[in-house]
Amino acid sequence: MNKNVSHKFHSKPFVWALLLVTTFFSAKAQDRPKLVVGIVVDQMKTEYLYRFANDFGSGGFKRLTSNGFTFYNAHFNYMPTYTGPGHASVYTGTTPRFHGIVGNDWYNKSIKKNMYCTDDASVRTLGAGDEAEGKMSPKNLKATTITDELKLSTNFRGKVIGMSMKDRGAILPAGHFADCAFWYSKTGAFISSTFYRNELPAWATKFNDEKHFLKYVQNDWNPLKPLAQYDESLADENPYEGKIFKANTATFPYDLKSMYEKSGAQILRALPFGNDLLTDFALAAIDAEQLGKDNHTDFLAISYSATDYVGHITGPRSIELQDTYVRLDASLEKLLKYLDEKVGKGQYLVFLTADHAGAENPVFLKDHKYEVENVSSKDFVNKLEAFGLATFGEDVIANCSNQNIFFDKDALAGTGISLTDAKNKVRDFVMKESWVLRVYTEEEILASSGSDPYLQLIANGYDTKQNGELVILESPGTLEDHTTGTTHGSVFSYDTHVPIIFFGKGITAGKSHEKCVTTEIAPTLAQLLQLSLPNATNAEVLEALFKN
Repeated sequence: MNKNVSHKFHSKPFVWALLLVTTFFSAKAQDRPKLVVGIVVDQMKTEYLYRFANDFGSGGFKRLTSNGFTFYNAHFNYMPTYTGPGHASVYTGTTPRFHGIVGNDWYNKSIKKNMYCTDDASVRTLGAGDEAEGKMSPKNLKATTITDELKLSTNFRGKVIGMSMKDRGAILPAGHFADCAFWYSKTGAFISSTFYRNELPAWATKFNDEKHFLKYVQNDWNPLKPLAQYDESLADENPYEGKIFKANTATFPYDLKSMYEKSGAQILRALPFGNDLLTDFALAAIDAEQLGKDNHTDFLAISYSATDYVGHITGPRSIELQDTYVRLDASLEKLLKYLDEKVGKGQYLVFLTADHAGAENPVFLKDHKYEVENVSSKDFVNKLEAFGLATFGEDVIANCSNQNIFFDKDALAGTGISLTDAKNKVRDFVMKESWVLRVYTEEEILASSGSDPYLQLIANGYDTKQNGELVILESPGTLEDHTTGTTHGSVFSYDTHVPIIFFGKGITAGKSHEKCVTTEIAPTLAQLLQLSLPNATNAEVLEALFKN
């Protein structure tokens, strides 16, 4: 047989096989949604889906819960329940123990310095922000994110963009390989850093130059619905609310022009209109970046943080917070309609969750005869330092923050007292505080067997190279330094309980009330998108979604 003919004959099966393989993987790629939109609502309690439901329209939260699959009993599975760890845990599918973001900012005992979760001195600001605002990147995040795995799976063809009013809310979800992450500057512009690129994309520069934020500070902030309709909240004037950015009162209407003159464009962080501005920016990104327009799945990570600022300042029972959620509901409806138009119904996938929930105001609870405490952290630290000096003759406490106590081992060495003895003495002293439920040593945390559920949550959030030698478990309902407003960070359900909603391509409507954890979101997405799992996740998924 002719050599060339033989080669030709044998090449036909190879060509057909290649075509079949190519077609198979092309079909697999088309099975994926064209665009994934990850939405994190900062400081959202699951309760708000119920409590504010009468004031929601049909196209926002209600569209997501009616046509999507909702997990009503989802929880974070670690302490501390803060914004940085929350975003990192949702997107990596693991806890601070492994991804390394153990707080928003914290004292790191390995380097003996305070650090911020997204600090990066090696990069510079892109856009109209000051030097410090833009020196940020995901370099402190030790694990890969679901967005990283999408970039790898598409050979970096799929686009990943993160955005938020907060740097950490944009950077941590976008991961290490993102095309860009954008966050809000006090100048009113969305900025980024040279970690991602050398200049802002032209569309982002254009958006900033148009100063969209100005349209939101020209009028008063009045409730979107009649004030009397917000009867799920406390009275507009009550003693449990703080004032937003030098507002004259904590009541409606808010004179935004006056607030803007006093504090500048940063006031939008703590106004519901910050969420509106972020939605405007998201729509601009979808259009300019042509997200969801080809066969390579793109990912847009949006973190709405005005809810957190308003919650911190005015508390979970304020009309201000309720109005913020009613307005966010309208923003979600606007976003979903835009996705229908630009990407196509049934062609995109949305998930919505929160980075943490939030506590009730302790003064409000106490006024209603629940004996909880509002602790002065400054007074406690002063007492702790005084005890250290009196007991050891040296100031052996290097730092006390985020419920962690760090020892100055060099100072302690000069006292002749062992670290073990020092920990026991300090633990006994701290346990005398009425608001302290338990104090755990580093050894107890690392030896956690799961029999103590709260200890296990602390262990899940504990990085042995960064966290303290003692960790305090406060009693339920205790808050630090909050006579007005609220905060979060504890192991208790008021801080851990958040919603999880999946909506869109491949999702059948349904609901689950079985307990699940937020670290199951990323591996669930990996299964839905046919991706490799983020590298530090334990790979447990939201099984009810697949059974449904």
